[in-house]
Amino acid sequence: MRKKAGDSPVAFPWFFFGIVLFLVAWEVAAWYVGGVLLLPGPLLVLKKFFFLATTRYFLTALGHSCIRVILGVLISAPLGIAAGIGSGLNRRVYSMLGPLFSVISATPVMSVILIAFLWFGQERTPVFTAFLMVFPVMAANTIEGIKSVDPGLVELFQAYRITGWKKLFSLYLPSILPFILGGLRSGLSLCWKVVVAAEVLVQPFRALGTGMQNAKAQLETAELFAWTAGTVCAAALSQGILSLIITGLKRRSA
Repeated sequence: MRKKAGDSPVAFPWFFFGIVLFLVAWEVAAWYVGGVLLLPGPLLVLKKFFFLATTRYFLTALGHSCIRVILGVLISAPLGIAAGIGSGLNRRVYSMLGPLFSVISATPVMSVILIAFLWFGQERTPVFTAFLMVFPVMAANTIEGIKSVDPGLVELFQAYRITGWKKLFSLYLPSILPFILGGLRSGLSLCWKVVVAAEVLVQPFRALGTGMQNAKAQLETAELFAWTAGTVCAAALSQGILSLIITGLKRRSA
């Protein structure tokens, strides 16, 4: 069996080298700019990040942002999967929901945030915005999964007159599961970006985005970078946890 590129033992050293190269380039750029107001160096940002990570304010903001991301995924994923299954199996449902998917996909995120702010206020706007952005992603992935089902298997189920829920769980769900898991990966990443963007704009009381906005208003560029680093770390950690869960599910089904 041929190994994948990511399975090579030299992958980690090159990954580490990439990080070092990025930090060196960042330090050189900060030195060239010559002002912490515009571009602080990585050491200053790292120092600010470790100080910030020990404060109750940061940890509370991080917790509330994580809750918003989780709620956004938990609401959008099942509804998107259900809409995708319905659209993939029934052309009438697809024709009915198609315009909705197109409108949501074409609407600027900032417009969604502003409209949601009028309806839901500060605390609920990030969750609603995340739902609205991730929902069509999950639906589109599910529809693609339905289309990828082997036509021969569909005919076989029809020949044996296997229909309804048994056909759904025995034929379609196993086939679309990789597409659903891929949608979850993309949706989680998008959810973090949308939630934090909404928090920056509407500024809930406890939020990573609010911390960024406050740091920017006070011209604390190093702190702004530190808040951003915290957000990136949280998003990467959640992606890692999801990848472990997905890997475990694949091993069980193998």
